[in-house]
Amino acid sequence: MAMSNIIPLFVAISLLGAFIISIIGKRLKWLPDLIGSLTTLILLVLSLITVRIVATQGILVYNVGSWKLPIGIVLVLDGLTVFMLVTVNLIAFFVSIYSINYMERFTSKWKFYTLFLLMMAGMNGVVVTGDMFNLFVFLEIASVASYALVAFGTERHELEAAFKYTVMSTVGTLFILLGIVFLYSYTSTLNMADMANVLAQKGMSNIVVMVSILFIVGFGLKAALVPFHAWLPDAHPSAPAPISAMLSGVLIKSLGIYTLCRVFYNVIGINSSLSLVLMVLGTLSMVIGVFLAIGQWDFKRLLAYHSISQIGYVILGIGLGTPLGIIGGLFHLFNHSVFKALLFLNSGAVEYATGTRDLQKMGGLMTKMPITGTTTLIASMSIAGIPPFNGFWSKLIIIIAAVQANRLGYAFWAVLASILTLASFMKVMKYAFFGELRNKWSEVMEVPFFMKIAMVILALICVVGGVLFISNINEIFLKPASDVLLEGTKYADIVFKGIQ
Repeated sequence: MAMSNIIPLFVAISLLGAFIISIIGKRLKWLPDLIGSLTTLILLVLSLITVRIVATQGILVYNVGSWKLPIGIVLVLDGLTVFMLVTVNLIAFFVSIYSINYMERFTSKWKFYTLFLLMMAGMNGVVVTGDMFNLFVFLEIASVASYALVAFGTERHELEAAFKYTVMSTVGTLFILLGIVFLYSYTSTLNMADMANVLAQKGMSNIVVMVSILFIVGFGLKAALVPFHAWLPDAHPSAPAPISAMLSGVLIKSLGIYTLCRVFYNVIGINSSLSLVLMVLGTLSMVIGVFLAIGQWDFKRLLAYHSISQIGYVILGIGLGTPLGIIGGLFHLFNHSVFKALLFLNSGAVEYATGTRDLQKMGGLMTKMPITGTTTLIASMSIAGIPPFNGFWSKLIIIIAAVQANRLGYAFWAVLASILTLASFMKVMKYAFFGELRNKWSEVMEVPFFMKIAMVILALICVVGGVLFISNINEIFLKPASDVLLEGTKYADIVFKGIQ
């Protein structure tokens, strides 16, 4: 029983860090950096420990306040939860290291770290909760903190982007809340496992169909799937680089994709029509996102459109619903978190050094910023799916899964989007890092130490990520996560068993 006590720590430690920084961070200038990095490091270590725990002990369930199911609130630790916790906390740790130098240029670091850790508490909470209403509460904590972080620079365009993001995201939240309300009125319970049992007994009805539509729109907005993506290309470029990396790397995944998977696979139960909707939305996002990205000259805006495109791959893999498709989708989710966070940190490094995000104004920066240039090249190859980098393996698995499932059209679009992604990033490398160095950049220097170290380690993960998949990491990391989804609504029985 004692093992399950680790679960609430993911929320409690984040909140504690935010609380300490908000009280004494203003007086001691060095404290926010220390507490911010320390908190994310502890969370990362804990999440790695949970991989081992779930591999040896199976699913763990924590009863909040010792209230038993289905009355009480439970926190659940299973393969999918662990997979998401590692992804979220890994990226958060490197982003907080990067922020030590990067955020010097902004007014108050203590406010930044307080909001950052609140966002972490929300994301970790969404991942561990086994209760529908609490899912909504944590979703809101993460969302509200992220609205403030997008507007952190307080320039006019940043405030405008944050306002647009707030309005769109609140609409999504409203759809989600309505869906939860209808489900509650239909099943008389808020616990996910209990709800899955009731829905399995009652079968599909018009209410469940309507709730599914509400959830697709609500979580689709959070995940920025086409056609619900309009807020993302403004929000991501406006935020400070560490926040762009968090939004694109993990926020849209924990609040959008994870919740879609959890609700449709484990609570409502996936069926062929839901599967088709997910695959169509995924393919649309994949293709439209990459076409919109190709014409961009603003470095961060180009990356934002690629986020929409890459999320499409994840949803396509998960929508296929085959064991290989789900593994491919989840593997791409992890890989995308790494290389997209890295690309946003690279774009922040370039802007930090040159003061511009316009690719047409750059050129030849590789000679002055070799580390930033090399890590950008690695991340670009990774996102474009060039072997042996991690992005290649996950895209390959998704394409093979589509061919196996006899969905050849989807496989074609996935290949096409990958080729266009390569073209887009060849443009980035050509205009930003290769070619002649312009005179005005002759004084440019490489970015400070902590920014470099974060970029280098993430680049290393991109290089070895593919190798890890072939090794036994797959067995203890990816496979348990995909098994949770493949078990579908049997999830309920496993959670009830975990309580006994």
